[in-house]
Amino acid sequence: MIAPAVSIVVVSRGRPGLLVRCLTGIGQLCYPNFEIVVAADRAGCDAIHANAGREGLKLVNFNAPNISEARNAALAEAAGEIVAFIDDDAVPEPTWLDHLIAPFENDAIAATGGFVIGRNGIAFQWTARGVDRNGRKIAIEHRGDAPFEPAPPEGYVTKTEGTNFAVRRSWLAALGGFDPAFRFYFDETDLNLRLAEQGARTVIVPRAIVHHGYAASARRAGDRAPTDLTEIGASSAVFLRKHAPDCDHEAELARITDEHRRALLQYMVDGGLEPRDVARRLAELRAGFAQGRQRPILPRGTLPPARSGFLGAARPESPRKSVYFAGRPWNRRALHQRARTAVAAGNIVTLMRFSPTALTHRVRFHEGGWWEQRGGLFGRATRDEPYFKLRAFRARVLKEWARVAELRQCRSDVTIS
Repeated sequence: MIAPAVSIVVVSRGRPGLLVRCLTGIGQLCYPNFEIVVAADRAGCDAIHANAGREGLKLVNFNAPNISEARNAALAEAAGEIVAFIDDDAVPEPTWLDHLIAPFENDAIAATGGFVIGRNGIAFQWTARGVDRNGRKIAIEHRGDAPFEPAPPEGYVTKTEGTNFAVRRSWLAALGGFDPAFRFYFDETDLNLRLAEQGARTVIVPRAIVHHGYAASARRAGDRAPTDLTEIGASSAVFLRKHAPDCDHEAELARITDEHRRALLQYMVDGGLEPRDVARRLAELRAGFAQGRQRPILPRGTLPPARSGFLGAARPESPRKSVYFAGRPWNRRALHQRARTAVAAGNIVTLMRFSPTALTHRVRFHEGGWWEQRGGLFGRATRDEPYFKLRAFRARVLKEWARVAELRQCRSDVTIS
């Protein structure tokens, strides 16, 4: 396979540490031909400047709290044939881009989307979904790991996730990029609808996987409990005005309010919100919806070519080597030092630390640049496993490595065009 030039776009605001971690993960991608375009606030820009070795990175200083405008600012610098998007609180598996870009071998494919793993680093947060003109989302059934072009029910189109999708730059340019009326929420979903309206084809790629942490932001706490629903309300109103102008907007507001009320009550039960917070969040949602009804929706012109040439970084001459090793929790310091050494040598590193317990497993990408899985030797990793099962240490290590090995081993059959 000849590897087309890809621009990876990352938007960051208020999360400099996570931005650096995201870029560390991107730096370990197997794919041989990409540049990175980061649109970040001052804290993010400072964090990048403080971390040397950012070859192939274009940095856009962007401070406005508008993800669509930030993505458009990044698109102005993105010179790749294809543009891939990932959030600053996410980290890609090393083979993410290989899988996400492969369907573009077919010139008729305009966009692709991958699967997203959630906070525990193992279970899926999002897989394949569809969305209708009212913004209602449904799951789309699929089997196996092969890329597929969904056939959503009538009235629905294929939805991609904002933290894991790619689009041909030519399509983005023709559609005028992202609509700034969506400052947050529904920004990529609006693009999905506009692509579908033009007959564009979208492929879902199950093996194109990113890990998404749902980090705290100005709109949500670390436990995902919302701290402000204003922009969600505003974007919901804008989405309906653009894509379902003839629907009963009051009825839709009631539906949206009911959905959020149920979610807020669950957060309250779980201890993430107090009763008075529920009323405040719902008031914000309604106020935002009123704002969205008045927000200007301007026509989108075509985007010009990138202002600068493609800035692909020098990649290793041979594929990165993937290594894994394991130990006990009390060997953490020695294991971390071993991981640092292996990462410094250019390897993709998986570290497993299993205690003699039945603790449930968790996976995260460590700031030092390695994948770390922790849990009990007898505990479960995936939801289909029992809570307790006797296992030998080596057998458990081999089982867990087999679960992720394909995602963390680079191929050698990809060349740069």
